[in-house]
Amino acid sequence: MGNIKENNKWDITGESDRILEVKKIIEQVAPTDISILIVGESGTGKEIVAKEIHQRSNRKNGPMISVNCGAIPEGILESELFGHEKGAFTGAVSKRKGYFEIADEGTIFLDEIGEMSLYTQVKLLRVLEEREFLRVGGTAAVNVDTRIIASTNKDLETAVNKGEFRKDLYYRLKAVTIYIPPLRERTEDIEMLTNAFLEEYCRKMNIQYKGISPESMHLLKEYSWPGNVRELKNLLESLVVLNKGEVIKVSDLPENIKDQTEFDRSLPVPLKITAEQAERELIYRTLLALGAELSEIKRIIIENYRGEQRYIPDEKSRFGEHVFEEEIPFKEDNEYGEISIKNNEKELIKKALLKYKGNRKKAAKELGISERTLYRKLKELNLQFFEKIR
Repeated sequence: MGNIKENNKWDITGESDRILEVKKIIEQVAPTDISILIVGESGTGKEIVAKEIHQRSNRKNGPMISVNCGAIPEGILESELFGHEKGAFTGAVSKRKGYFEIADEGTIFLDEIGEMSLYTQVKLLRVLEEREFLRVGGTAAVNVDTRIIASTNKDLETAVNKGEFRKDLYYRLKAVTIYIPPLRERTEDIEMLTNAFLEEYCRKMNIQYKGISPESMHLLKEYSWPGNVRELKNLLESLVVLNKGEVIKVSDLPENIKDQTEFDRSLPVPLKITAEQAERELIYRTLLALGAELSEIKRIIIENYRGEQRYIPDEKSRFGEHVFEEEIPFKEDNEYGEISIKNNEKELIKKALLKYKGNRKKAAKELGISERTLYRKLKELNLQFFEKIR
């Protein structure tokens, strides 16, 4: 167990099932020299995972070099990675070692490898297979013993199909793939992450940590975090600075976290699909959600007059939602005369708005619909003037 860090401490914060699985894979692959591909959205902590692998490997006493392939212009990326000989190009006044030589007997982390050009990918493949390369302008092979860990937030399989990434390099890298889940898929870790970051920043700034209110923590857990752990970390750092260590209250949080809508279009979608498929997936979900809201209004109205449900819970759709029947024209002659859904829908909305003095949020809750749907209904039924009664 000599390759395991002292006290087996982790720099990866979290105890969710998804993170425990990541830690398990790290423990399995760290002692080997196998190349690893880390996949995950921007801000999920891919570099932290790479560093954890290095620190738990037999190379932990060697260097670890991190290279952002997307941040270095393609014209000089090759020279940065593999070095160059004197006179190889204008400005090459002396021989220079590249990152691979500097990381000899250690680890090189190639972040955002999907941004690497096909030409440089060829040279990288040679390093993976032969453990050697040529410096820019050189003729003699340079041998290195460097472990390669790569990461990407792109779908490399799609890039391969489009001819943007070499298939042989892709399959060589993906021998072991570690998927880092976005924060919205491990919300049970948010409280642990929040407290860890707040305590760290307070300690650095020599401020006494007084905590965060339960209401604020609840909102942090409900937020979708499109920027993942990086977004959470940056927010908490700014809160510590602005709040000077005082208890973080709801009023201290930014508006986008305080005013979260009931429907979140950033719901997770299945992995290993194209951007076009992901977009269609979200559109389908939006349409299903709107259908559900309309059917719920219809159900409330019909139950009020007939005492029975008029929506049909069908088999589960591929999104795990109910399939609702199409618009049902409902007119019934009885002792009260003709009843139409539209008229009664209008009356119910009027009553709800009058009851709560024009408060849309409370009225929508009473009706069992979202505030967005209520706003649309106000426009459709020409009831905007009811907002002014408060």
